[in-house]
Amino acid sequence: MSGANGVRPRRCALAVLVLLLVAPAAQAHLTATGMGPVYDGLLHFLLSPEDFVPALALALLAGLCGAACGRRALFTLPATWFLGGLAGSMVAAADTAPVLSAFWLVLLGGAVAADPRLPVSALTVLAALLGAVRGFFNGAGMDHSAASLVVLLGIAAAVFVLVGLAGAFVVALRPAWARIAVRVGGSWIAASGILLLGWSFRSGQ
Repeated sequence: MSGANGVRPRRCALAVLVLLLVAPAAQAHLTATGMGPVYDGLLHFLLSPEDFVPALALALLAGLCGAACGRRALFTLPATWFLGGLAGSMVAAADTAPVLSAFWLVLLGGAVAADPRLPVSALTVLAALLGAVRGFFNGAGMDHSAASLVVLLGIAAAVFVLVGLAGAFVVALRPAWARIAVRVGGSWIAASGILLLGWSFRSGQ
């Protein structure tokens, strides 16, 4: 009986995450806090699961791979996110497909679950690719103005803080059970990506 009760919250959490991910992507220039473009960028990142969850997964993976990987991800991901955003702002508006979001969730969540202890070079490539792709779609949803540049800086700052906090938290973990808990979290992220992938194919996207 207790096992069934424990499974229900997990299924509910996965369902909520998938629903958030398949919701229409919020465009960065539509997010307004009233406190300026930097805070608009911060809020956009925090309220966009298709951005936040993969960045969190990468931070967890970097932490599992050690302090050197954590430091590299801390600077690579925000920098490439910002540069990708600059490139995206030069093209017409583009919406990211749920399939692409699902790909990152499965890839990074699966990597966290597997705990492969990647070398620094491999982690750097993953961080650069994720930052460039997600930043590009962020930038493609913005207008061509100086405020958009500051919004991108706000998003990059949010990515920096997330990777710094999550990565440092995982690096500091010593008990084996704590690392296993992080890997379980990665498996949930991968599972949500698989559900999102199935949802996308079913809806024909």
